[in-house]
Amino acid sequence: MMKLRQIKLGQGQIAQWFVGLSLMLAMLSSSVQAKTVDQTDPYRLIDEVAQITFARLKAEQPNIAKNPEILRTIVNEELLPYVNARYAAYKVLGNQQLKKSTKDQRDAFVVAFEDYMIASYAQVMTKYSDQTVKVEAAQPVPADRKIVTVRVDLIEGSHPPLRIDFKLRKNKDGTWQAFDMVAEGISMVQTKQSEWRDPLKNKGIEAVTQELQRLGRQPIRLDGDDVDSKAP
Repeated sequence: MMKLRQIKLGQGQIAQWFVGLSLMLAMLSSSVQAKTVDQTDPYRLIDEVAQITFARLKAEQPNIAKNPEILRTIVNEELLPYVNARYAAYKVLGNQQLKKSTKDQRDAFVVAFEDYMIASYAQVMTKYSDQTVKVEAAQPVPADRKIVTVRVDLIEGSHPPLRIDFKLRKNKDGTWQAFDMVAEGISMVQTKQSEWRDPLKNKGIEAVTQELQRLGRQPIRLDGDDVDSKAP
């Protein structure tokens, strides 16, 4: 069975990837909270989601200490509505895999991709220690613009701010959703494309889907490592 290894993040990496990993998640959803966030402006969207998520993380710390699985709930309720995982998953698969796979295979991959991301980012959120975020001031967005990048600075104590850029895509209904984030010039989507290219080519989409399902079932641990998905 294909084995996707885990990695340990250094202190600086933990701080830098925390906000990005927290916001860069899975599929469309329909929570009550989602209706209160303005998705017609990409800058306001990122700002509001970040503030809501961090406020809840801070408030839930006593409960999280007793039951880390609560972090999955936070991910589902506060983050999923604002990220287009299908679009991100399809970009990771690439044109060749999209053409040769069936609709059922693609749908199963997207679901597994979502579950893997939920587990991964819930685990990363165990690193939370009262960080704050600053979203860049809103800029005019031309009506025909389909992709927008929003800068976010992660602030932790006296450390220099860490920059993360979020890429958002405009949907046909005029709403915006995130699909990628770039930290220190490294794109999350492009990184997954590179890591999963050989397993997809050599073992196939179903084998990668099964491994992502396995990783998605891993329990959230306060003392656990962050889950990553590099090929062996």
